[in-house]
Amino acid sequence: MAKYSDIKGFTVQTLSTDPVASQAAGGSWASANNMNTARYVGTMRGIQTAALYSTGITATNVNNVENYNGTNWTETTEVNTARRLLAGGGTSTAMLIFGGYISANTNITESWNGSAWTEVSDLNTARRALAGVGAYTAALAIAGLAPPGDVASMESYNGSSWTETTDVNTARRTPTGGGTTTAAIIFGGNVPPPAVANTEVWDGSAWTEVSDLNQARGALGGDGTSTSALAYGGYVAPAGTANTENWDGSSWTEVNNLNTARYDTNGAGADSSSQLLAGGYTTTSLALTEEFTAPSDFNQIQEGQLYFNSTTNTFKETITDMAGATWATSTSINTARQAGGSAGTATSAIYISGTPTPASVETWNGSSWTEVNELNTSRISGGNTGLIGTAAIYAGGEGGPSPGPKDFVETWNGSSFTETTDLPTAVRQSNMFGSSTASVLTGGATGSPGATSSTSLLWNGSSWTSITEMGTDRNSAMEAGISTLGIIASGGYDPGQTINNVEEWNGSSWTEVSEVNTARAYGISSIAASYDSYIICSGAPIDASPLRANTEFWNGSTWTELADLSSAARSSGGSGGSSASALIFGGLNPSATTDSFEWTADLANKTITSS
Repeated sequence: MAKYSDIKGFTVQTLSTDPVASQAAGGSWASANNMNTARYVGTMRGIQTAALYSTGITATNVNNVENYNGTNWTETTEVNTARRLLAGGGTSTAMLIFGGYISANTNITESWNGSAWTEVSDLNTARRALAGVGAYTAALAIAGLAPPGDVASMESYNGSSWTETTDVNTARRTPTGGGTTTAAIIFGGNVPPPAVANTEVWDGSAWTEVSDLNQARGALGGDGTSTSALAYGGYVAPAGTANTENWDGSSWTEVNNLNTARYDTNGAGADSSSQLLAGGYTTTSLALTEEFTAPSDFNQIQEGQLYFNSTTNTFKETITDMAGATWATSTSINTARQAGGSAGTATSAIYISGTPTPASVETWNGSSWTEVNELNTSRISGGNTGLIGTAAIYAGGEGGPSPGPKDFVETWNGSSFTETTDLPTAVRQSNMFGSSTASVLTGGATGSPGATSSTSLLWNGSSWTSITEMGTDRNSAMEAGISTLGIIASGGYDPGQTINNVEEWNGSSWTEVSEVNTARAYGISSIAASYDSYIICSGAPIDASPLRANTEFWNGSTWTELADLSSAARSSGGSGGSSASALIFGGLNPSATTDSFEWTADLANKTITSS
C-alpha cells in the first residue's frame, strides 16, 4: 500500500514545541534569586552564570559590590568611590568601572582583579549615564551626559590610559550596548525629552547607523555582541517596559518579555542566547533578578509547515500572520517630499523626485537613505515601477521645463538615470506595475488638472504599445503585479469624486473585482510582484481631507482592514516585494515629511480546527 507521503508529497511532523524564527525567539525570562541590596543605575558585567554588580543608588549612592555565581548573589569587596550612572567593561573576575555621578559628574576609573579595587587613570571627560563595553584592559566609554548637554564623544582604554577617539553619530544619555573595542554596538538612550531607538555598530574605526529598535527607550538593560544582542526593559513614558528585543546583526525582533517591567536596570551576557538582568526601578528600587535562556536546539519556523504539537495535542500550520502585522517607525528619508515616485523592496528601494525637490533621488539599502544622481528632467507625479531598487522606470509626470503633463521616460540602472523612449501620450499621476523592462502603465491625467484617463500602455523595455483600456477612468490609484497579471485599486476620477472600485489585469483585459473598504486616492501600495497578495495604505479623498491611515490587505479575492499607520498621510512613496514586508516614506502630513514606516507580517503557528 502506498504511503500517505508518497501520495501527498509531505509528512506531518510531531514536535514537542512550536517552531520559532530564531534561537532567541525560543528563549524566555525566568526569575532568579534576588540581590542582597536593592538598587538601580549601577553597572554590571559578565555572563549569566558569573557576573559582578557594582555600586548604584538606593536612597543614596552605595559602594556595595555583589558577585553572582549562577545561583546566588554574594557581597564582596566594595569599590573605593560610591556613585551611580556609571559604566563598565570586563568580567566578574576582571572588571573596569568608569564615570558616573557622585554629587557631580566624575571621571574616576577603578579596576577589579577578582579580590580588590584599584584606582587607575581617569577618563578625560567626566560624565554620567554613559555606555561601556569591552574588557578591563581594553574598554570603550561611549556617549553620556556631560553638562551642559548630551555628548557623542568616545574614549578608548588600553590598560593604562584613556584616549579620545571617534564620536558616535547620535549624542545621547542612558544608552546601553555590548561587544569589544573593535566590534561593538550601542542602542537606545535619551536625547531629552524623548527616548530614541537609534542603534549604531562600531568596527574599530567608525560608527555606522543601522536598524532602529522597534521601541524607543532609554535607561534600558542589554548586552551581547555587534551581531547578537538583547535589549530589555527601559523607560517608555510614563513607566518602565518589559519589552525585549533580539539583534541578529541586521535587525531587531520582539521576543519574550521580562516578567517585571522596569527601567534604570543592568544586564550582562555573552550574546542573545543567555542574559542576566538585575536591579532596576519601578516605583521603588529593585533587587529582582531574571535570567534569559534560549534553547540550543530548536525547530526553525518555515512557511507552510504542517505539524502535530504533542505537548498541546493540536495540529498546526505555519502561515504569514497578516492579522498580526504592524507598522513601526523606520529611518527617515533625507529630504522631505511628497508626490514622488518609488520602486523596490523593503530592503532595496528608490525614491524619485517629489515636491519640493523634483529632480532629487534617494536610495534605501535596508538601513539608511543615500542621496544619489538626480533625474535628467525634473518633474513630479510620474508613473513608476521596479521590483528591485536597482532597476526602475519613471514615466510621465508634470512640471519641469513647462507646465502640464509630460511624456519623458527615464530608467534607473542602480547608479544613474537614462532617457529612453517617450510615452506616446503625455500623462501625469498615472500608475505602473511590473519591472523596469516589462510593465503596464495605466490611467492618469492627460489634460487639464482633475481630468482622468483609462489609457493603458505596455512597456517591453524599449517601446510602448497600446493595450486594452481600464473600465474606469482614474488617476493616483494604487497598484501591484507584473505585466501579465496585475491589479489597480481605488483612485480619483473626474469630476472630483473618490472611487473604491478595483480592476484586475490578466494580460489581455481588465475585470472588476471586490471593492476596497475605504475609497481613496494618493495612497500607496506594497508594489508586490504577487498581485494576489499585497497591501494598500494611506491616501485621502480627492479633496485631500481627511488624510487616511487605513491599511488594507488583498488576498486575491477580498480586502481586509489591518493595522493603521501611526501617522496618516497622502502622496507618499512605497516599496515592498510582498504583503509581508513593505516600507512607506515621505508624503504630505500636513506638509512634506521625511517620515518612514516599515510594515512587517511575521510567520505564526496557527492551530488547525475542523468545522
